[in-house]
Amino acid sequence: MRMTEQCPRGAWSSSLLVSALIPLLQRGPRWGDWKGCSSDSSVNCHPPPPPPPQHTQGGLPGQGSSPKLPQEPRATRCHTRLLLSPSVPHRHPCALGPMDPLRRSPSPCTSRPPSPRTPPCEMLGHVGIEAVLEQLKIKAMKMGFEFNIMVVGQSGLGKSTMVNTLFKSKMWKSTLPGLGVPMPQTLQLQSVTHIIEENSVKLKLTVTDTPGFGDQINNDKCWDPILGYINGQYERYLQEEILITRQRHIPDTRVHCCVYFVPPTGHCLRPLDIEFLQRLCRTVNVVPVIARADSLTIEEREAFRRRIQHDLRAHCIEVYPQKCFDEDISDRILNSKIRDRIPFAVVGADQEHLVNGRCVLGRKTKWGIIEVENMAHCEFPLLRDLLIRSHLQDLKDITHNVHYENYRVFRLNQSHALPRGPGWVNLAPAPADLTATPGPWKVRWQAHDSSDEEC
Repeated sequence: MRMTEQCPRGAWSSSLLVSALIPLLQRGPRWGDWKGCSSDSSVNCHPPPPPPPQHTQGGLPGQGSSPKLPQEPRATRCHTRLLLSPSVPHRHPCALGPMDPLRRSPSPCTSRPPSPRTPPCEMLGHVGIEAVLEQLKIKAMKMGFEFNIMVVGQSGLGKSTMVNTLFKSKMWKSTLPGLGVPMPQTLQLQSVTHIIEENSVKLKLTVTDTPGFGDQINNDKCWDPILGYINGQYERYLQEEILITRQRHIPDTRVHCCVYFVPPTGHCLRPLDIEFLQRLCRTVNVVPVIARADSLTIEEREAFRRRIQHDLRAHCIEVYPQKCFDEDISDRILNSKIRDRIPFAVVGADQEHLVNGRCVLGRKTKWGIIEVENMAHCEFPLLRDLLIRSHLQDLKDITHNVHYENYRVFRLNQSHALPRGPGWVNLAPAPADLTATPGPWKVRWQAHDSSDEEC
């Protein structure tokens, strides 16, 4: 704003002064008059001392014989209001350079930095921002959800029965008892996919059953088929992701969770369990459970749990939920309670029995009925809540952001090929042995949680 003559306080127009007095009435009076403003831009303008408190002739500004200044544009009044604000130092518009940030923005709301004194923006009416949640819900229900789970353990530990109990459906068909036909044992990895719908929510569930883990006499490298399958799903997703023309929705066949069944020996983890879990926890989310917990007493179950927890800490086996991925205090409290109860002592059953006039899932013995969903009998409800009701999305997020990301970085570094154009990656074929993938996940783990002991 340039002024060709001295600017007395009584020469301000009424509208300009009212707009300038609004922030003064809210934040306290500050004087912002200047004199000696020349039309020449090279002349420096210096603020005078505060004027005396007496009023000019005419009483109110704009009244009397003083000449009125012409009406200024609204942008100039915004600058004047900004200069009178106590949060911005007083500078005359003549002294502002051409690249000054105060001159670039005509609005004080965008040019003034946020401060504790700035009041929150008050909405004059309903906008409808909360409708975004409903939009996301509708879109998610149209697309559906995907969840891939793997069960690992010896034959006879009730893996198929546990999956049927977990989702209350016949995911795996078993031979009816009493027919004299032995249960067929899996000789290779098998995956079955079903679509489960509940209250208009569709879940595409894929369950992968593993061969009889540890059933052979020589169990050397018996984990290679399992690790190869998990890394193979990562490779399949990566090959779809690096294409120039990608699908709008890439099918997700990556294993989100692996439930490891520990045999109820009552002693501690076997060397085979330790060797396999050390390799498995770097590749996928692992949730260990004590299978057929009804074969142990309550005291034996608790002692067995403490020994397993000690073995996991001693051999640096990090099972889900990991400490370094707790986002806030509420997650930390919830996950700490879960970590204290892992491994869960579970019992699986896919048959209903009548108990006190109600049908319950359980195992019938000559001593009574072991109710699957009764916390006094087993900890199956804790496993169900962890996998489905509270941490299902978190399992998928950690799989994508941590385990798959580590595999992706490893493969791109292994290919020794740099991008040759926008969006082009020349990725070499995957090696035959994908089980020898190094563990960059452990390095990332130590970087996230440096307070814990490094393994």
